[in-house]
Amino acid sequence: MTHIFSTTITPTTHKLIEKFGKPKYQGQLIEAWVFADKEHRQQAEAALLGFGVKAKLRSAYKPLLHFFLEDIDVLSSQISRIEVHYPLHEAASEKRFLLETYPLTSLVGKANIHFIANPNSSDCYEVILRSATGVQTQHKVFAPNHLHLDLIDQTHLSPTGWLKITDSEGKIAFNERLITDYESLFLAGMKATSQYPWSDSEPYFEELNIQVSLPWQAQYIDYKQETISLSEALHEDFYFSLQEWFKIKAGYQPNDREGQPGQIVPEINHTDENVLSIKVETRPYQRQHSTGQQILEVADAPISMEQVEIELAKITGDTFTANTVTGRKVNARYHKGTDFPVMISGGQHANETTGVVGTLRAAQILNQQQGSHFTISPLENPDGYALHQRLIKDNPHHMHHAARYTALGDDLEYRVKGALYEKEIRHKARKISQAQLHINLHGYPSHEWTRPLSGYVPRGFDMWTIPKGFFLILRHSADDKWAAYAEEFVHQVTLKLINIPGVLAFNNEQVELYRKHAGETNFRIINSFPCLISHGKPEDIPMQLITEYPDETIYGEHFITGHDVQTTTVLAAYEVHQLLSSNQ
Repeated sequence: MTHIFSTTITPTTHKLIEKFGKPKYQGQLIEAWVFADKEHRQQAEAALLGFGVKAKLRSAYKPLLHFFLEDIDVLSSQISRIEVHYPLHEAASEKRFLLETYPLTSLVGKANIHFIANPNSSDCYEVILRSATGVQTQHKVFAPNHLHLDLIDQTHLSPTGWLKITDSEGKIAFNERLITDYESLFLAGMKATSQYPWSDSEPYFEELNIQVSLPWQAQYIDYKQETISLSEALHEDFYFSLQEWFKIKAGYQPNDREGQPGQIVPEINHTDENVLSIKVETRPYQRQHSTGQQILEVADAPISMEQVEIELAKITGDTFTANTVTGRKVNARYHKGTDFPVMISGGQHANETTGVVGTLRAAQILNQQQGSHFTISPLENPDGYALHQRLIKDNPHHMHHAARYTALGDDLEYRVKGALYEKEIRHKARKISQAQLHINLHGYPSHEWTRPLSGYVPRGFDMWTIPKGFFLILRHSADDKWAAYAEEFVHQVTLKLINIPGVLAFNNEQVELYRKHAGETNFRIINSFPCLISHGKPEDIPMQLITEYPDETIYGEHFITGHDVQTTTVLAAYEVHQLLSSNQ
């Protein structure tokens, strides 16, 4: 274990009290935009008022949403129409400030809400509220951002703190950016890590651990799994920012997925102490193995690694394996039959957990069908899954993208050099079965995914920043035969999925919300299912169906519904493949 960096930072709210809680500021208005929860901002306001200083502390993160949550009671004020004129900035996507309003549409009750781009503003939302009686009010909501370069010289427009002082005569005495505690902690951690004397070749470490304590609680919003969590957002920012920095160091591009720095693990937790702290250190791989049992068909949370092996053992056939860099095994089964063979897999991205259950449930059903012919590898990334099981003990409702990739830090599907490790399981499955269809179960965030200190929208994943229902991706060989097959395949599969209770309403609601907060979709809707159909890589299996259920952070009935859908999709795809293959 090697210590790299540690420090503590006084909260910005405390610094504001210390600076402005003095007689000379009495009668002035102190306005600050900070990264802090409502409780801590209101405590600072009350403390300053105790010194005779009027203060208003607003959230620098998602300021428009906080304006409606804290200052406007839409549901009880009889507001019938809302216009949000959102800013545009030349350095950001046209959708950037529209995305930041999510999920406002779902929180305004029966009021009609309209979003209108405002090319005349780059930092301010203009809100017009109309009541049923015709009363109209107008409001301006400042959205402080700053244009900056990150450590890999990429330009971002990112939310930031701000300080505005209005004197007793109503004149603005100060109106400038305020570098907050949240920003300072992130920058200090990134700088220290980038300046550490790493070796010249990958991997640079086994585990790089970033342990952070923050004093703010998450705020849960009254819409599905939506939440406002500065802790979760910082996990995402640290993880992907460090991924990108190590990729550049190794000679890759920021969006490449084959870099192998090692396992980057931000552990961002809440503390009752009024201080922010960070410690960065390298650690050896942790090789824990989670245990415990649920009834598979009604599992209401990610199942343990022990149960994955128990359920896999119920499927008859030959065992084949691959090893990970930490020494764990990727276990799989080949169930030989007379049908056209199919590969079934889950857990490539290990924080996407309904697919692990879905593969096992579907394979156990197929196991009982005469002639069934398939391979199943339910957990392709056990190192990532073990990390996910570790992280959800403290933060069960975080997305935990640190567990997305392997212990080497790469996406196993894109591994093209060196030892294959986990990816070998796919090569073996294809060689053993000669399958021409791979059903690959995945998931994505069930609530908004942001990187607030690196431009807000996750680089390279902008399509996945907010949910849009149960999504299907089909990748096929480039020749006309497989292109035609793909179209008919997805048509017939989605026709079968329509029969899943509630899935159409679920898709329609989420796609409509996506359209309102992300603009027009760039995907097709086939029988009410959002879909992408494209060519695969030349070396890929001829047909790959990738499912994307919004499962990151869901539990209870939502989790059960998720793996119900995944299970049904495997069975539908298997059946359609048999039909279409026999007709060729």
